[in-house]
Amino acid sequence: MLYNVCMERRPLTDRVAAIGALDDPTRRELFDYVSRRDAPVSRNEAAQALGLTRQTAVFHLDRLVDEGLLTVQFKRLNGRTGPGSGRPSKLYTRTAEEVAVTVPERRYDFAAQLLLTAIEESTRTGGPAAETLLRVARETGRALGSDARSLEQVLEDHGYEPRPDADGAITLGNCPFHRLARQHTDTVCHLNLELLSGAAEGSNDKRHTLVLDPGTGRCCVRALRRQP
Repeated sequence: MLYNVCMERRPLTDRVAAIGALDDPTRRELFDYVSRRDAPVSRNEAAQALGLTRQTAVFHLDRLVDEGLLTVQFKRLNGRTGPGSGRPSKLYTRTAEEVAVTVPERRYDFAAQLLLTAIEESTRTGGPAAETLLRVARETGRALGSDARSLEQVLEDHGYEPRPDADGAITLGNCPFHRLARQHTDTVCHLNLELLSGAAEGSNDKRHTLVLDPGTGRCCVRALRRQP
């Protein structure tokens, strides 16, 4: 059974750009105004509400759309249809997509998906929660590896900061679940081990063996070079 908890994320550079767009006070005000409205907001409405020229409002609203923070739809506000009814208005709403940036990269949303999936299956089957979590992590890792086609790509995509060693091993410079690992070390470390072992299997990686090798300032898992 494969578990649908492989959460896609926008590239870091795109997420940083989106957050950076809100550094402009006018864009931030427009974003807040649109976010608090129950209905889509027109350009004229936004301009009037914030005391802006229409041209200024259009520029900043469209920048927020370009960064993926707002979405647009087109609708005639006069209720008329057919020829002569005029052009539809461009209306703005806040996107449902979440944009988050953490430095270093953290993936607590991903950990939550794994945990909740395991809890639901454990409740449904009556199986031990801890064993179910490890199985969910392993199967999810296989799916990630199959999609990425390489273990290294999975490590990069999910914030592990892989650092190749001279002996062909890979040290993971970051734990995406750092805060959880500090409070629930044994559970999170074994979750990481199963997840990444599954990723190696899914990507058909024959070069590495995943082992627990805790150390200060890095992930508890290390990918050792397999001996011939």
